[in-house]
Amino acid sequence: MKRALVTGARGFVGRAAVRALAAAGYEVHPVSRGRREGPGWHTADLLDPAAAAELMRDARPSHLLHLAWTTEHGRYWEDPANADWLAATRRLLEAFGEAGGSRFVLAGSCAQYEWGGGEPLSETGTPRSPATLYGRAKQDASEIVEASGLSTATALLFFPYGPHERPERLVPSVARRLLAGEEAPTSSGTQVRDFIHVSDCGGALAALLDSDVTGPVNIGSGEGSAVAEVAEAVARIVGRPELLRVGALPGGDRTSVVAAVRRLCDEVGFRPRLSLEQGLRDAVEWWRQRTRRR
Repeated sequence: MKRALVTGARGFVGRAAVRALAAAGYEVHPVSRGRREGPGWHTADLLDPAAAAELMRDARPSHLLHLAWTTEHGRYWEDPANADWLAATRRLLEAFGEAGGSRFVLAGSCAQYEWGGGEPLSETGTPRSPATLYGRAKQDASEIVEASGLSTATALLFFPYGPHERPERLVPSVARRLLAGEEAPTSSGTQVRDFIHVSDCGGALAALLDSDVTGPVNIGSGEGSAVAEVAEAVARIVGRPELLRVGALPGGDRTSVVAAVRRLCDEVGFRPRLSLEQGLRDAVEWWRQRTRRR
């Protein structure tokens, strides 16, 4: 049986990836910094130089999906810890190779691209010119992974949303306020982004890990939506559109950040299941249930 080690398994995307890999028949070994959540879980602080080798001895993985990184909302873009996670990724990759691992997939980011053009961002045609410390560290990690000599890929994640998302982000911040009967302010929302439901993101990561596709692969829907349109859809689903305040917050621009998904669809063989409407309904219902439990 194929054994997949998943770092960052308690995170927003990690939860979905663990479920998808288990459904695909993998023996999944989730890793988190905190408590174990069940059989097969491992706890490790990957910033500890000794952690990677110890994990390999314990889990003996054939496949590794590396999701763990600095993710604190509003801080991670320029967090000095990005350099620490780059070093941790190098150690993890080396330990995995020394332990005989065969397939390594790194979670990268659309922040590795140069933003500003109007065309979908392409793995082969769009320049890599990260504007943030986070994007530069992810790009450096991608280059290290791709030069390792193993079978590797970098999953360039666009804008996942859905259950377990950090409450400060767009969809939950609007949904939670409206569900509480409060006004929900947003920016002008003119920026266009590629939103993908987290279950589809997890499914795409599992499919990529299970494939022999190498190099960068975009993980997105291939469709762009203005942030204001997404907020308006959430307000309509909640049933409180009169409480939405588009333009009440500063920010908003005309950039378009949308994935070209030919590699994901044609080479990996994965296509998202959920439309934006279906995905937003699922996300709103998840937050609605948690509002009722309070």
